[in-house]
Amino acid sequence: MRKFPVKALCRAGIIAAMYAALTLTLSQFAYGPIQLRPAEALTMLPLLYAESVPALFIGCLIANLLSPYGVWDIAIGSAITLIAAIATYFTPKFVKKPLLRAIVGGLFPVLLNALILPAMWLLVMGDAAFWINLLSLGATQLIFVYALGAPLVMLLKRYAMRPKSPFSVTNRYVSADIKKRDTSASDNGKKNSSDVYGIDAANDEKGNVPGDIDNSNDGE
Repeated sequence: MRKFPVKALCRAGIIAAMYAALTLTLSQFAYGPIQLRPAEALTMLPLLYAESVPALFIGCLIANLLSPYGVWDIAIGSAITLIAAIATYFTPKFVKKPLLRAIVGGLFPVLLNALILPAMWLLVMGDAAFWINLLSLGATQLIFVYALGAPLVMLLKRYAMRPKSPFSVTNRYVSADIKKRDTSASDNGKKNSSDVYGIDAANDEKGNVPGDIDNSNDGE
């Protein structure tokens, strides 16, 4: 029977709580065209952790309960975060280089928030400054997602490679890449150890293991 993923569940709770707490702490500045939401750095976590997808949605939903835009921001703003998180999660399936993966994965929370929220404010609230809102929101998103989120993901991935790490990766596509690299490194290590004497033990005509002494001529 498969063990219940307690570690992943705990991480999900921490991510949701962090997003909500960081946003609510800065609630005076966390809503509107110029959003000071350092919690948006966490939107890069789906590149490594599958459980961060629902966690970000729940965290954003809780944070938006205090939004001055009311039910519209609760529904649409939280949905944007969920859609962006899903798209970011699937990015490693198509993008294999780590740096490019971080760049592409961060585009979803930046662009979706910058495009959809100003449109919502225009249609629902009558805020006609669409382009100004788009540029200002896009700029703040860029800062938090790339200046904070990208280094965070790189650091977590580094620690995730350690044995029994609490930061072990759960994104299936990144995990598959790590396993392939580990398998390749293991195979190369075996090959190098067998060739260290300049011969292949498997093809040694006398069947000797490299380093064994040939005693066939002893006593002659």
